[in-house]
Amino acid sequence: MKSFTTHTGIVAPMDRANVDTDMIIPKQFLKSIKRSGFGKNCFDELRYLDEGQPDQSCEGRPLNTEFPLNFPRYQGASVLLTRENFGCGSSREHAPWALGDYGFRAIIAPSYADIFYNNSFKSGLLPIILDGSTVDQMFTEMYETEGYELTISLKNQQVVTPSGQTFAFETDEFRRHCLLNGLDDIGLTLQDADAIHAYEVKLKDQSPWLFDAFKR
Repeated sequence: MKSFTTHTGIVAPMDRANVDTDMIIPKQFLKSIKRSGFGKNCFDELRYLDEGQPDQSCEGRPLNTEFPLNFPRYQGASVLLTRENFGCGSSREHAPWALGDYGFRAIIAPSYADIFYNNSFKSGLLPIILDGSTVDQMFTEMYETEGYELTISLKNQQVVTPSGQTFAFETDEFRRHCLLNGLDDIGLTLQDADAIHAYEVKLKDQSPWLFDAFKR
């Protein structure tokens, strides 16, 4: 998993509350357990005017020109600014996978659905919680300023605006440690690889018949 320390990126708006996981990545695309390949269909029903299908090329599909992520000014955006209860609905891990594969590294919102919030950290995506008035201010500044960028420091737990204004946010210390070091659940387990190997060697000596069964 890619680590997150400090990131500066263009901000794009998802100016609506209660964005659910089916809107983030529609159900027909949930046919893979790989973490990659979902970005082209992130917000598919909003980005395109036709219905997308798995393995369909998105080149040439009619774009919804009223959807902000299709605006030229938001191309290359890596920070998503949105409203309360983002990521509600089903518990699909594909939602943060799709956002990350699209190119987002962080999301800023007043609140999130719990399961989406937890899954985001495990996928290398930083979900930041800021109060509603701060989010309102950022929306106003973003709409007024093309190329509006924010600098996010997970180490210092701060968001810095172009004017230098700083907003603090909180993260659980364990999640923060994992994201700073790029450790998902597998990465955490592999930190104990030597101890796991030593246990397997010891177990094989003590109970060789268990390992013989796998040779059949």
